Amino acid sequence: MPNPATGTAFGSRSGHDRYDAVMLELGLTGGIGSGKSTAAEMLVAHGARLIDADVIVRDLQAPGTPVVRAMAERFGDHILRDDGSLDRQAVADIVFADADELAALNAIVHPAVGVEMTKRREQYAATDDTVILDIPLLVRERYQALAAVIVVDCPVEVAVQRLIDFRQFNEADARARIASQISRDERKAEAEFVIDNGSDIEHLIGEVDRCWKWIASLDRPEPGAPVVPFGR
Repeated sequence: MPNPATGTAFGSRSGHDRYDAVMLELGLTGGIGSGKSTAAEMLVAHGARLIDADVIVRDLQAPGTPVVRAMAERFGDHILRDDGSLDRQAVADIVFADADELAALNAIVHPAVGVEMTKRREQYAATDDTVILDIPLLVRERYQALAAVIVVDCPVEVAVQRLIDFRQFNEADARARIASQISRDERKAEAEFVIDNGSDIEHLIGEVDRCWKWIASLDRPEPGAPVVPFGR
């Protein structure tokens, strides 16, 4: 299926190891505070399988892991608590105020996430499951081998208020985190389907129901369609 922004096929990447598959892979993304995780849970309730990049990141950033060691070497041991666990607020204070530091963090974390995500995709490779890849930076990273990209969207002011109300951000931090990401327009430009989450939970339920009906209308991959590893 062509990417509407670039005109290239999501599955056109050539090269490395491939696996036979008939699963349908869809990317799900959205800015911080958009309600992407809630939408993902609703899609799972409809029958989708979920691979969550945030969960993978937390697993890779467990105490003593290579990713955490690399982060401490780059940013200093003060980002670690006494028990070796990552002080996420200390990292956030560094990277979300400096684009170069954020790029350095991404260079450490993203390749490892791509490799681990590929491993987790393999468990569905011989099924006909609908697999949702929940990836916050999906658009920026240009993940391939996806049948389509779904974006969960809401106005900036709504996202700011959610971060304040539900995640204990102060307003300045919430706006800084949102500003560090790509814009709504950039994100939506590459979406085949946009879930509007600018209202209440009942509205979101209806939007996800509408999305699931759209997913059911998509062409399923042929047996033997390639699964292209991420992060290669």
